[in-house]
Amino acid sequence: MKIVFLEPLGLSVERIDNDCKSLRLAGHEVIIYPNRCPEKNIERASDADIVVESNMPLNKEFIDACPKLKMLSIAFTGLDHIDMKECEKRGIIVKNAAGYSTEAVAEEAICMMIGLYRHIIENDKITRQCSGSPIAPGREIANKTVGVVGLGAIGCRTARLAQSFGCKVIAWNRTPKDIEGVTLVDKETLFKESDIVTIHIALNEETRDFITVKELETMKPSAIIVNAARGPIINSSDLAEALNNGKIAGAALDVYDNEPPLKKDNPLLSAPNTMLLPHIGFATKEAFESRLKIVVSNIENFLK
Repeated sequence: MKIVFLEPLGLSVERIDNDCKSLRLAGHEVIIYPNRCPEKNIERASDADIVVESNMPLNKEFIDACPKLKMLSIAFTGLDHIDMKECEKRGIIVKNAAGYSTEAVAEEAICMMIGLYRHIIENDKITRQCSGSPIAPGREIANKTVGVVGLGAIGCRTARLAQSFGCKVIAWNRTPKDIEGVTLVDKETLFKESDIVTIHIALNEETRDFITVKELETMKPSAIIVNAARGPIINSSDLAEALNNGKIAGAALDVYDNEPPLKKDNPLLSAPNTMLLPHIGFATKEAFESRLKIVVSNIENFLK
């Protein structure tokens, strides 16, 4: 079979090629492209049996242009960028890289909490001005109540890390879950009682606009919200309005309605007290190494 890597997944071509030796020895052709180039995805994959990529959208047009396609090995956790209905219709197997970035995203969530609380970005600017401007005093996350929305692998790991900083952890989850030291509460209570809300649920039709003006108005004026899950879970316009009107104290985001670069008219760009990152939660060396192993393993299992 012809296996096409549409991108190098944050690693060198040589690194990927080394992990694909067993596939080549089994007689399969492996093509690894050294750069991401979404406009060339169809050209590169048109005669592939198996395609590997991370988070570039693959729609019906792409799938129709790849008549031999039998499997998508997605080097990502979420699959909302894949036309799953069309894949199901065509009998194309889709496998994600579940669990590869659990530690990376959980650590980023804590990083954003601390970064926002300690005004890291603002104090960096003050230092670079070399003007002796007054510092921006911060707050400590110790003894604060952290509300975790979603207790999947990343949510659970974030809860554990928050506990290690001395935080009280409460959580909302779609189904009951017993986590030591974590108190399950309903959605309204979580937003009302939390000093920090951190989002760790998947995006689907039920969770789109899961957080709107209703939830934001319930939060404390001193509270902040962190989103390292999926952008559309929070209504962007409602969040920008809440920040502009001082209804909440701040927001740290790594995800948006669309993948960065953001459009210049995005209301969050001008909202105060924000930390906006370019979707880097998954992007660590360790996570990249882990997801390559998962991607190749998924292919090997499919071929068996």
